Amino acid sequence: MDTANTDVSFYKSLTTYSDFAELSDSGSYSPLPDDWWIGTSDVRGSTKAVEDGQYKTVNMIGAAVISAQINTHRGASFPYIFGGDGASFAIPPSWKDRASDALAAVRLWAHEEFGMELRVGMVPLSRVRAAGFDVKVARFQASEGVDYAMFFGGGLNWAEMQMKAGEHAVPEAAPGSTPDLTGLSCRWSHMPSKNGVILSMIVMPKDDVAWPRFTQFVSRLLDRISHLEANGHPAGNEPPGISWPPAGATLEAHAQRGQGSLGKARRKALFESFLAWVLIKTGLKVGGFDARRYRRMVGENADFRKFEDGLKMTLDCDSATEADLRSLLEDGAKDGIIQFGLHTQSEAMLTCIVPSIMEDNHVHFVDGASGGYTAASRFLKT
Repeated sequence: MDTANTDVSFYKSLTTYSDFAELSDSGSYSPLPDDWWIGTSDVRGSTKAVEDGQYKTVNMIGAAVISAQINTHRGASFPYIFGGDGASFAIPPSWKDRASDALAAVRLWAHEEFGMELRVGMVPLSRVRAAGFDVKVARFQASEGVDYAMFFGGGLNWAEMQMKAGEHAVPEAAPGSTPDLTGLSCRWSHMPSKNGVILSMIVMPKDDVAWPRFTQFVSRLLDRISHLEANGHPAGNEPPGISWPPAGATLEAHAQRGQGSLGKARRKALFESFLAWVLIKTGLKVGGFDARRYRRMVGENADFRKFEDGLKMTLDCDSATEADLRSLLEDGAKDGIIQFGLHTQSEAMLTCIVPSIMEDNHVHFVDGASGGYTAASRFLKT
């Protein structure tokens, strides 16, 4: 048997789960192959960026990490997860060098385009396991066209903490290097809460808590939000809106210009977004592209909830549900089961990776529009 090919196909061969609650069960996860690598990233100073109103830029940089990996691996399936001010992923050993180069290129791009420092790192899974942690993965089928990786085992969190401490850094990119960010965009309007609150939530097990006990708590938590429309999905049963000109046109231009002119890239982004706006408004189909179907699929494909060594959700809820959830979380913390972070805002936002507008496999990362997971994480730490 060709071990290299088996390892490359590992993630694609996993069972997909359509019931999100099943992903709270550790039995739904499979351990990564021993020789895989873990990549991590984090925007340093993201809390200050939130205070300065630059959180959309922070999200764009976090999503750029994933976009660069998707493109450098030519669209092959691999597990990744978006965290707001960064992203993590896992890859087989044969991809390690190009994955490292893509990470370094995004770090250079973030500095040159936005003056922001992106910390990046790569660590072999063997070192994670030697430290007493693990990385197990499962696939959640968000829609017919898209599934997202879920992670369990504490290894991603450990790898990120090591990266922040200066360990496992990747070499600097050569001057002039640019990442391939084809498909990265942020054209959709913010999604105002229909119920009063966009709640960003991070729930992590306490260090000495067994996963089954955490699972029981998560089951109670998910039951508390089951009455919400679409389980609290900020897009609900309606697709996100689009306005013109889009607020993210300049950010998209930074992603797509390469070594070219920022002004030319912005004009291209504005032109393309104008065509999309017209097609969505009129319902016209051009060259087989159905803009209204595409818009509907954006909501279905969006990742408003995920497991990443714990639970993360961006919910649209009313104030009574927020108070109920806060009370439940505080009780869980007092009982020594969890630690948590919450942040409230009035809108959610999307950052997108669209390999092709003709396919249904476009992915859309949901976060709160005014701090989101980054602000909730700060609350978690304090």
